[in-house]
Amino acid sequence: MRVDIQQRLIHLWFNRMQIVEKIMCPDITVREIKPIDIEGGYLLDGFPYAGLASAIATESMISTLQFEMVGVLDSDLFPPLSIIKDGLPNFPTRIFVSNNLKVAIFSSYLTPHESLHRQVAKTMLEWANKHKCAYIVSSSSIRSDEQDSFIVGVGSTKEAKKKLADADIPLLSNGTIPGIPGILLNEGSLSNINVIVLLSNSKERGPDFKAGAQICMAMSKIVPGTACDLKSILQEAEVVEQSIKKTEEDAEPLKDAMYG
Repeated sequence: MRVDIQQRLIHLWFNRMQIVEKIMCPDITVREIKPIDIEGGYLLDGFPYAGLASAIATESMISTLQFEMVGVLDSDLFPPLSIIKDGLPNFPTRIFVSNNLKVAIFSSYLTPHESLHRQVAKTMLEWANKHKCAYIVSSSSIRSDEQDSFIVGVGSTKEAKKKLADADIPLLSNGTIPGIPGILLNEGSLSNINVIVLLSNSKERGPDFKAGAQICMAMSKIVPGTACDLKSILQEAEVVEQSIKKTEEDAEPLKDAMYG
């Protein structure tokens, strides 16, 4: 009898450790459905974290340029939901590619939980390496009381910093960059991977579509062939912002149930 109890306790402990390991090191699956050829190109990070500017910027670029959905990202720790667009179901986190422009975008309508940031960044770095991307471009917002809007950048390597200088984007000398962009910069610096992070100032709590349009225009200076019209980007970004906010609201009860 005692042996049976000990075996049950060991079994319960083992199962609990598996659950803890899954939570601490969540697996993110990348499922590609079409051929991808972006060797020497760019991977743009479209995950929202400090507000919605990065997601708005990349979604606006997808809407105004010729991008094709080529895959999805999924995880047991992503909220379970489907986004319906034009009558079709969609994963909330998708991969869009323009093989002609050599540009890929990780596009997400959901803000990843803090516990997923490191794994999201790791997935991005591994995917960029697999497809031989030359640059990873991320973005975020910084709080500022200045009336005029501005964009500054950070590069993980000399080559990345030169890319910013060539685009006439000032370099940030001192500051703190949290979340996925910060992890990408640290890993890029350590492994000599070209990572660029664009930072847009924001006076309000959470950047609006104007900040997203700013980042989109800055990305178009860095990524060849992605030049876009500011007026059309502003119009598209405003629509995108409302769609992302609606998705976040719908997903909130699911997030509360999953993460507490």
